[in-house]
Amino acid sequence: MSDSEGSVREVLATNLKRVRAQRGLSLSELSRRAGVGKATLSQLESGAGNPTLETVLGLSRVLGVPISDLVEGRAPGEVTVVRAAEAEVLSGRGVDLRPLRRIEAGDTVFELYDQQVRTDGTQISGGHTGTEHTVVQAGRLRVRAGRCEVELGPGDYVGFDASLPHSYTALDGEPVRSVLLLQHRAEQRLHLAEEPEEASPRRAPHHAH
Repeated sequence: MSDSEGSVREVLATNLKRVRAQRGLSLSELSRRAGVGKATLSQLESGAGNPTLETVLGLSRVLGVPISDLVEGRAPGEVTVVRAAEAEVLSGRGVDLRPLRRIEAGDTVFELYDQQVRTDGTQISGGHTGTEHTVVQAGRLRVRAGRCEVELGPGDYVGFDASLPHSYTALDGEPVRSVLLLQHRAEQRLHLAEEPEEASPRRAPHHAH
């Protein structure tokens, strides 16, 4: 994300406030559903927070929108270059994600990430919207999705319904470099350019944690 588009925390602050208003959720209600402290959410919406991957995934799941609708700025132009050293990192318990590109094709939205699975912990997700695709570039990776567990090496691919509980673990004491592609139906994505409706806001469906 270039400097002209703002940092992840600045873009998240703007997008989170807008999506929350469009969903008709108070700060307290979003805090309860996402399991994120109200004070933390207030900081995120003011641009002062330090969002973790787990927090962004939780907000994405509860609000029912792709991650990119929360952390991406304006749509890219005809030629898009993202330098690895300049891409801001969303870090979780065991994974570092660098957002590269959001792609809209027909009725499908794709989010492309450079993903590094670290050796200091397992990345666990309770599930979120979309379909998850991972291609390993270097290292060995254990992936659990629902009741299935697989081990992957360089060049191997796995895809699964991202609403399933899933986890990533780097094996053999070496970090794993991979490409992550999140796939969403277009109707799951809120159009952030729209202004919140003034009349009787629609409440988001409750999602189990």
